Amino acid sequence: MPETGRICTIYMGIQTSFFITAVVAITLALLLFFIKVPSSPYARRLGHTKNAIAGCFALAGVIFIYTMTRIDYEWNDFYPAMMMFVVTALSSVILSFSLLNLMDPSPSGNDKYWLNLMIVVIWAVALIYYYDYPVKWVRVAAYVSSIVLFIAQCISHIIAFNNSYKRALRNLEIYYDEDEEHKIKWIRFCYIIMMLTQMFVLVYMLLPRSLMKVYVLFYALFILYFSTNFISFLGSHKLLLDAFAYKALSGEGRPPVRRRRGNGRVKTHAAVSVEGTELIYTDRDLQKLDAALSQWVEAGKYRESDKTRDEIAAELKTTKELLQTYFNDKGQDFRTWRTNLRINDAKTMLLANKNISINAIGERCGFSDRSNFHRQFQKIVGCSPKQWRDSGGKTDAGD
Repeated sequence: MPETGRICTIYMGIQTSFFITAVVAITLALLLFFIKVPSSPYARRLGHTKNAIAGCFALAGVIFIYTMTRIDYEWNDFYPAMMMFVVTALSSVILSFSLLNLMDPSPSGNDKYWLNLMIVVIWAVALIYYYDYPVKWVRVAAYVSSIVLFIAQCISHIIAFNNSYKRALRNLEIYYDEDEEHKIKWIRFCYIIMMLTQMFVLVYMLLPRSLMKVYVLFYALFILYFSTNFISFLGSHKLLLDAFAYKALSGEGRPPVRRRRGNGRVKTHAAVSVEGTELIYTDRDLQKLDAALSQWVEAGKYRESDKTRDEIAAELKTTKELLQTYFNDKGQDFRTWRTNLRINDAKTMLLANKNISINAIGERCGFSDRSNFHRQFQKIVGCSPKQWRDSGGKTDAGD
């Protein structure tokens, strides 16, 4: 009797963990369904992503409730583990492609998404169907093939995510001419946590009964963390949405600026715009831009962060194509040039204003992310901002 009571307590704990996770999943699904996104072409795609994530959580909640009702102390230990495996496999596909869609809103990956989802649904149904199949080798074959497919799926998703993340970071930095990785770090971190959660289910399937509830509750914490960051992305990172939308909808990323010499005496420059038209500039235009940049620097405009190339070009009364041409001729890029101006300001302010914190100085100089400020300072100066201040400016890499 004591042993029976202990087993009942264990299974009640497992049922409770499935119930709590089901409530969390369904609540988050309803919350996401009712959140509205802006009415723009890119935002509509975000709306589809939001609904896909909500649908994933709702489906997980239903499966958890179904599993909870099927658990009893006489049931095989493997059944709840198998159902958790099914949930994580479905989540892996839907959440992976949702994060990919945040960074690359082009419709090219839709076919792969539906193919992956169809494969997972088919083997999940087969796995559940053959769970208590009387022929042992058939059951074993179903389990092993499911695990192999799951691992292969996770590997392919990791490769696709890494490639998409690098492209997104490059597009973001092109759009803002800033080191903007801090704006999408949460996506990478969420994905790492997600893949660890998905892969750990293989270990969970081997856990003793008393530890099953731990993983189920951990999954609840994961989807809560994922949802919080996703909602924050929708509500607070409009600048990031603008960058990705611009890349997706405007055609940014066409051939880079090139130059040529005209037939007459006037030297001209040709640039390819985002619309694909060729724009011609003269040396006189470049001279005007040089003067405008001098005034722009004197006004301290380079300290203003989160400005797009279009906004900066408008301030200079030019175009972003000509701006790129100008810096190409000098053998550098605008972002590096501006970063050096900011670091030079920071070097002066660190010594002249020792009562102001290092992070505050970084913000005043135009660095919206303090880790980026410290990284760029170390890279250019050769020491940290604190070392520079403490040494009185005598640890410059150029000294």
